[in-house]
Amino acid sequence: MSDYSSPYISTTNACKLCKPLGACLAFRGIEGAVPFLHGSQGCATYMRRYIISHFREPMDIASSSLGEKHAVYGGEANLRQGLQNVMKKFGARLVGVATTCLTETIGDDVPMILRTFKREMAEQGTAHQDLPAIVNVATPSYSGTHMEGFHAAVRAVVEQLAECPEDAGRSAAVNLLPGFTSPADVRYLQEIMADCGIPVIVLPDISETLDGPALDDYRKIPDGGTSLAEIARMGCSRATIELGRTLFGHESAGRLLETRFQVPLHRLGVPIGLRESDRLFEVLQLLAGVETPEKHVLERGRLIDAYVDGHKYTFGKGAVIYGEEDLVIGLTSFLLEIGVKPLLCASGGKSGRLREAIEDVNDSILPELPIIREGVDFYEIAEEAESLSPDLLLGHSKGYHLARRFRIPLIRVGFPIHDRFGGQRVLHLGYRGAQELFDRIVNALLDAKQEASPVGYGYM
Repeated sequence: MSDYSSPYISTTNACKLCKPLGACLAFRGIEGAVPFLHGSQGCATYMRRYIISHFREPMDIASSSLGEKHAVYGGEANLRQGLQNVMKKFGARLVGVATTCLTETIGDDVPMILRTFKREMAEQGTAHQDLPAIVNVATPSYSGTHMEGFHAAVRAVVEQLAECPEDAGRSAAVNLLPGFTSPADVRYLQEIMADCGIPVIVLPDISETLDGPALDDYRKIPDGGTSLAEIARMGCSRATIELGRTLFGHESAGRLLETRFQVPLHRLGVPIGLRESDRLFEVLQLLAGVETPEKHVLERGRLIDAYVDGHKYTFGKGAVIYGEEDLVIGLTSFLLEIGVKPLLCASGGKSGRLREAIEDVNDSILPELPIIREGVDFYEIAEEAESLSPDLLLGHSKGYHLARRFRIPLIRVGFPIHDRFGGQRVLHLGYRGAQELFDRIVNALLDAKQEASPVGYGYM
């Protein structure tokens, strides 16, 4: 077991991804947007490859392509030229500029550079409608994870583009800030909101931009995403729903909308499982002024029936959960419902909220909390897990080597899923997502038991 009081040595197989990658994913959920990395070409290439492997979709990320010279003299010229190239080649409506370790270390003043660029473009006669919106966010990898980069980009978009004129009234729309979920999850959340009769502005909306249809002709920027007009109206919405327990107490996009525009904020955990989904539907009932639609009441009932039917297969099993903090928290809540004991909850994130959030979702169900580790890598996770004898793992593909080593099933959830097909269509949220996860867990446990049986029985 790791001695957490010993001096830090190195990270071995990190349980996180880099901060600007998360920002690129957030920008991709905006209509007509092109993510732009102010840094070296290698950063953009690595991130494109990583994202494409999971989503199986084209992913362009522009870059200022800095080299050794720019580390000394600064990257302003490359940033300005890169922006002009994006305007010319892509016709972007928004360029999301995220900084990298290099540009943050050398100290490029990106907001100042962008202000100067916009002013000079206007002086050269570029019409306002021809100049894309430009949003910048500071995302050096050494200061956080991809989830922090994602949330920072969403906040930057709201801070720099949302508005509500004094003479404007409140709209009927509700802002939904889902966090980093799958395209399938976003589509399902949109379906739920529509069923409840609630007009919704989802930011970011990756439901089509990262899971689109086959097309006859390649499009440089995919269809879909949250429109700039919708983002501009977010300050006039009648409420905001923000998902993610690690955001509680932080200056998130939802908190910004509340403090700047007085948009009431409803903060919820990521709705994985029965209890967290119930909390979401309670808020939707309040906002819609109607009872939960019968379709979703039936889905909830079928989920409870499945819990009863499958309880004998899951009760008493032990699990190791790893990945993004809010996903780990949601999965922990879900596993407690189905009788699986979380043994280790681990994340590379360091929000400082992981333990408190798991205490909240445990709600005295277990007399003792699972082992909770934040800011860890897979070397440390393996050391902890080895003595716990888990029955299954829940997390993304980077943990496969642990499943192979321990000879136990891996339930692939979250990002990245590189060794299976359809990662962008994995449904995690709501009653429907819980049903799919429950079926996958039960069947994985049955499969493991069947394969280990000396007789290979065919009836459970």
